[in-house]
Amino acid sequence: MEEPIVEPPVVTPEATETSAPASPGWGRFFLDVLETLLLSAVLFLAINALSARVRVDGFSMKPTLQDGEFVLVNRLAYRFGEPQRGDIIVFHFPPDPASQDLIKRIIGLSGDRVTVANGVVSVNDHPLTEPYIAAPPLYSGEWVVPVDDLFVMGDNRNDSSDSHSWGMLPKNEIVGKALFIYWPFDAWKMIDHYSFSKAVQ
Repeated sequence: MEEPIVEPPVVTPEATETSAPASPGWGRFFLDVLETLLLSAVLFLAINALSARVRVDGFSMKPTLQDGEFVLVNRLAYRFGEPQRGDIIVFHFPPDPASQDLIKRIIGLSGDRVTVANGVVSVNDHPLTEPYIAAPPLYSGEWVVPVDDLFVMGDNRNDSSDSHSWGMLPKNEIVGKALFIYWPFDAWKMIDHYSFSKAVQ
């Protein structure tokens, strides 16, 4: 008697389990954090190398700048160009450079003769037209600007500690050229650098 042929059971392949991707470990997390911190540090250093942020403290530059406003300053402005009459600049206070920074307007360049008389500022005998000042100066005097120095004044002439009181500004004390007011937001604007260089040459 023939034995029955037994068919082997049909084996159906089971669905292969797909394993979930392994979550990154703590090592990768800390590496990402470190990369972010390093990038932030590089950006911070780069921004500070190119610019400075200063707070206007006082009223010496009214009406152009108000007490409490924050100003962005271009540190590279005079690496590729020369200071000009009318520029508003930030600089280290010459009598004590480590004490504070000031912000004023350039009036006289090296070799210029600056005269203040009868409420009028003149450079090389050319009276300046100054629509930006708070009031005409009540003092008088005459100064010759030495080589590599500048003569600077505040726009609020009668309430400003500047070159008429403490002397010349060495160029190497310049921090940079003021660009714009960025705080408070409602005062946001580019700073107007009134140019009268051609008129006095």
